[in-house]
Amino acid sequence: MDFDPDAEIDHEGPVTPYQQLAGILRARIARGDWQPGRAIASETSLVQQYGLARSTVRRAVAVLVEEGAVFTVPQRGTYVAEKTEG
Repeated sequence: MDFDPDAEIDHEGPVTPYQQLAGILRARIARGDWQPGRAIASETSLVQQYGLARSTVRRAVAVLVEEGAVFTVPQRGTYVAEKTEG
């Protein structure tokens, strides 16, 4: 499912909020909002921007980590992974 990088979370929709946020963040990375090797918005910023619980934001980021789109550095943040040709 493709997401609009400027979308807002639809709390009443059929897609869970963490999946929506993961899709939005994925779309923002694809659009170039954050370059490889650069940090994405902080958890706190994403909580405030999208009106979600911290646990929901963490779950969305975990999806992107599992996909290899981002990686986390303890005490530093979450960074966009280098693109791999596949």
